[in-house]
Amino acid sequence: MVNTNKKLPGILMLVVLFLMPAIYGFAQEADYHGFRCLNFKFEGHDAKIVFPKQAETGRHWIWRARFWGHEPQTEIALLGKGFHVVYVDAPNLCGNQEAVTLWNHFYDYLIKEYQLNTKTVLEGFSRGGLYIYNWGSENVEKVACIYADAPVCDMRSWPGGKWKGKGSPEDWNLHLKVYHLTKETINDFKGMPIFNARKLAEAHVPALHVCGAADDIVPMEENTNVLEKTYKAAGGEIKVIVKEGIGHHPHSLKDPSPIVRFILFHTATDLEEKPLPYESNMAINFRGNIDNCRIKFEREKKGRVAFLGGSITNMSGWRDLVCDYLRKRFPSTEFEFINAGIPSTGSTPGAMRLDRDVLSKGTIDLLFEEAAVNDATNGFKPEKQLRGMEGIIHHALISNPYMDIVMLHFVDQDKMADYNNGKIPEVIVQHEKVAEFYGIPSINFAKEVNDRILNGEFTWRDDFKNLHPSPFGQALYLQTIKYLFETSWKNPVQGDLNPKILSNTTLDPFSYINGHFEPLKHAKSLTDWKFIKNWKPNDKVSARPGFVNDPVLEATKPGASLKLKFRGKAIGLFITSGPDSGILEYSIDGSNFKIVDQFTQWSTQLHLPWVIMLEDELQEGKHILILKTSTAKNRDSNGNACRIHQFVVNN
Repeated sequence: MVNTNKKLPGILMLVVLFLMPAIYGFAQEADYHGFRCLNFKFEGHDAKIVFPKQAETGRHWIWRARFWGHEPQTEIALLGKGFHVVYVDAPNLCGNQEAVTLWNHFYDYLIKEYQLNTKTVLEGFSRGGLYIYNWGSENVEKVACIYADAPVCDMRSWPGGKWKGKGSPEDWNLHLKVYHLTKETINDFKGMPIFNARKLAEAHVPALHVCGAADDIVPMEENTNVLEKTYKAAGGEIKVIVKEGIGHHPHSLKDPSPIVRFILFHTATDLEEKPLPYESNMAINFRGNIDNCRIKFEREKKGRVAFLGGSITNMSGWRDLVCDYLRKRFPSTEFEFINAGIPSTGSTPGAMRLDRDVLSKGTIDLLFEEAAVNDATNGFKPEKQLRGMEGIIHHALISNPYMDIVMLHFVDQDKMADYNNGKIPEVIVQHEKVAEFYGIPSINFAKEVNDRILNGEFTWRDDFKNLHPSPFGQALYLQTIKYLFETSWKNPVQGDLNPKILSNTTLDPFSYINGHFEPLKHAKSLTDWKFIKNWKPNDKVSARPGFVNDPVLEATKPGASLKLKFRGKAIGLFITSGPDSGILEYSIDGSNFKIVDQFTQWSTQLHLPWVIMLEDELQEGKHILILKTSTAKNRDSNGNACRIHQFVVNN
């Protein structure tokens, strides 16, 4: 066939188009996202070539295997760079040797007739992985790089469904048939990507896989992860971008830039677009200013900085790095740093313990607050997430209107999954309402980390590793916090301290803005309860630091009861929930008894600090709580115990 890209007189072009059907079948032109597409038959198979408006000098091209037109964003971007896009359809060959032969012929045809680059970019979605790896492994010198998206790498996984994957019996029978295999002989068959990819790795052909972590059709652990080990063991370069919370679909990335950059880097480096600076993916909400603490640090040479949160705050990591940064930024300042992080606690416990753990230490100049991980993980409903966070922020600013506060939303895989599914995590929505209302800056690490993983900068598995971050993750947290400060403080400070003026209203009239502890000694009419001055577990199950050798009010038998008089809008219990924690019954002001289960999903492994809000929409005033241990218990609990560290009240 004559290259239809070449300028030919109109009559000659007609002759060419007239003769083509005799060899390849009728060719028809169509539009492919604004680019000219030629549709024709090649050896009896549907084939396509899409032409760029202006071919780039290297005449590079990407070869799609299966599912033409599905999630085409990478191809469209490459067409815009001057790449060609090609396709030949062979759905019933399943990437077998006959398909490889067809691809060999199609490759020769494309090189001869269109003078394309002798090295192609292979693109395989799902079962397309069989085509690109099977053909590529026999033609390593013809492959520039590989982009595989949720690819099938082991037919026993899909369509076989031998392990975790769902499988497809109809496709399984077809694959066995066209490969001339049986359910037994396939176990010795080496003509699959998990085996033959080694040839590409040894030839130093780079590969990129994009996969959904929740793929239950072509599970990563049975396909990409196995191939990745093979690739690396053979000295090959392979990169895997994992989309948390995403299944087999949707394929690709909404923004294909990381894929396009990978392809251009290994083909046409002169067309490569430099990635945006990492700061562009920082999800910082600059609100108001944070000059008050800076004035204190610079002028008074003293500063008190508090960190309130859960285990990510309590652990050694970002908090220590921030302390070091502030010491270096203000070398003449005498700092006091307060670690008020308690593992497993979120904003509701934070609102109740703010006085004891933070404000009692003296005037706070700068407060870091985080609760997004535990508020969500611990199952607090949206209204509780807001009430707890507003309780902390409002109470803190009432105590010192000159206090600067930075709100942090740390990352976990559930939040990444929400973003990948097009949702903003509910807990971040609620906490951001508070940050906006009170005009305080916030950093959304959940969004930043997820965006940067999708951007191919690093991975969760190898770099960040956990919601309790690796040193890499801790350093990233510091980097963004430092950027917030350096950007906010880039100009010399002007003027004096400015107080934050609070509104006469709150976001929620039941927010825990006056949350505090009510002493255990206020409980009266005790039946089968005992006060233990220095409680510690005797069942060899661990407890959180700060909750061992701590006073508790303990009942271990069903039917134990107590009465508590209190004043306020809310009443709750700060308990330790362990393997023997039972169900409680309670009544407020003579109402019918309600029940609450103290047992959590973690209680079998840990005596967990836990806040149970019994009621938090009471009328302001005096109330009476009657609390009893029930004869009923959670089926996973081995007892009926209740251990109260504090009563919590909001008044």
